[in-house]
Formats: sequence, structure tokens, C-alpha cells
Amino acid sequence: MNEAAPTPEAAVVAERLTKRYGSLTAIEDLSFSVAPGEIVGFLGPNGAGKSTTMRILSGTMSGTSGRAAIWGVSVALDPSGAKHHMAYMPENNPLPEDLRVEEYLTLRARLKDVDPKRVGERVDKVMEDCDLTRRAAGRLIGQLSKGFRQRVGIADALLAEPKVVILDEPTIGLDPHQILGIRDLIRSLRGKMAVLISSHILHEVEQVCDKVVIINRGRLVAQGRTEDLRRELLPGCSFTIVSRATQAALQAACAGMDPAAVVSLTASIEGQNTYRVSLPAGSAAREVLAGGLIAAGIPLREIAEEKFGLEDIFLAATRRTPGENRRP
Repeated sequence: MNEAAPTPEAAVVAERLTKRYGSLTAIEDLSFSVAPGEIVGFLGPNGAGKSTTMRILSGTMSGTSGRAAIWGVSVALDPSGAKHHMAYMPENNPLPEDLRVEEYLTLRARLKDVDPKRVGERVDKVMEDCDLTRRAAGRLIGQLSKGFRQRVGIADALLAEPKVVILDEPTIGLDPHQILGIRDLIRSLRGKMAVLISSHILHEVEQVCDKVVIINRGRLVAQGRTEDLRRELLPGCSFTIVSRATQAALQAACAGMDPAAVVSLTASIEGQNTYRVSLPAGSAAREVLAGGLIAAGIPLREIAEEKFGLEDIFLAATRRTPGENRRP
């Protein structure tokens, strides 16, 4: 199906996308891109405009203004050309329950103009890649679990070897084992095709994606690698400390290293107190905190720096005023 085409700088482009329904604005002035071979997580609270954006990019919905392009082809001006390079799996992907897996994938391959001589080869390949050969071959789709139906949907998306795959909530409703399987499958696509994936399971996004795009109320609030966003949005650091010391003693010891240090008591069990020590960005105390506390006579049972994950980044980003993001 895919013809040779120059590799564009961006596989997916959303440029100042806006979608209005009467007086309601679903997304506004939204811009981001996905590089060839890159896996990007598309995040936001419920109602933020994620599915609307994905539908515009996939050509199943028109935008009010702005530009969407797939592999350098305008989705609005040349929808068939854009779809030639792209596959889209919507949330709650509808599948015919009365067809066997191979029958459905064969039908879909023909609809996608896969070379007739390669249809069987492609069906076998995507079934193997999506772990359907052993567990789902010969079975009716209606007999499959939710996890394997999702695999069928992803296999369908991969049939025509697209340059871009857009997956809207591919792990919704799956159990932890099924989520791990889908995670490994998506991870295997890195470098082979660009993947834009929305999900509410932030841990999975952090495990799989090269970077994230976060929107809120239809507008961009953050985008970039998680490490870069962590430094931008959460520049300070925090430590969890377990000690018999009083809060006043610990506060005095920490203030001796950094006057801006803040100590808060989070729990107290049988004389062992758990504290959270917050230090400002660039604090020199970060590197010497443990040694400084010991030197000050603070008895330490445990000390550990808190590691901010994607959930913390997401919360910090969505607290921003939409439009505050300054990243390109």
C-alpha cells in the first residue's frame, strides 16, 4: 500500500488546531508534532480534547481552523493521501463478533489495498507480532477477551505498514497482565513508525513514550521529554526522612544548610516520625543533606529522595493556566 515518499521532518503535525461546537470550544490553538519513529504520549484530564484532536488528525472529523498533517500531507486538503500513511484505532474500537480473527484481518487488508499477493503474509505477520497466532487463531472475535480484542485492533492498524499509528486509549478496560502485553507491543514499534497514544495510565505512558504532550481545557500546557518537564515543572526536590528527632530539631538542622528548607510531619508511629523535607531548586543541601543531619546530631533511621514521576508532572502541568506553556 505504501509508496516511497521522502521522510518528512515531522510524521504528525498539529498546527494551531481549533475545534468549536457552536459556543463550545473543544480545542484551541493547539500545536505539537511527532517525529518519524517516535512514540509520543498524548495526555490530559477527561474532557481536555484528546479524542477530538485524534479524530481531526486521523481525518474522521474536521477542525474549525488550523492545520493537521500526516507524513507531510494535509489531512484537510488531501485526506486520502494522509490516510495512505496512517492507521487509527479509536477508543472502544468496534469489531465484528461473528468473524474469525483471520477472516477479519484478511478483509481489512483488502480494504486497505494491501497487495493481493501479500495479504496472507501480512495477516500472518501482524498476528504473530500481536501474539494472536497461538491464542486467537481460528477463533471468533466475539469469543475473545477484551485484551485480545485490543490486540486485534492493533493488528488491524499495522496491516498496511503505516508510517503513523494513532491509538486512542488502547489499554482501556484491560487487566494488569494485558496492559503489560500491549505495552511491550507498542514499545516494539519504536523506530519503525511514529506512534501517538492517549492513555489515562500514566505509568504505562512513562514506560513506553519518548516524550509527552499534555493538554488541559483544549490547550497545550506542556510538552517534551519527562526529564525535561520534571526540571521545568518540579525544579525543587523533596526527601522522606524517618527519625526520632522532633520537628523543631530537624527544621533547625535543615535550615542550617538551607534557610529555605521546609520540614513537614507526615506520620508518627511508636516514636518514629516521618517527615518531608522540601528544598528549593538548585539547593546545595540536596547533595549533603544526610551528612549534614548526622553531623547536627539528628538520628536517622531512613532518608530517601522522592522521585517525581509522570503523575507529578501531569498534576503540575494541568494546574497551569492553559496557554502558559512556553515550549515550542
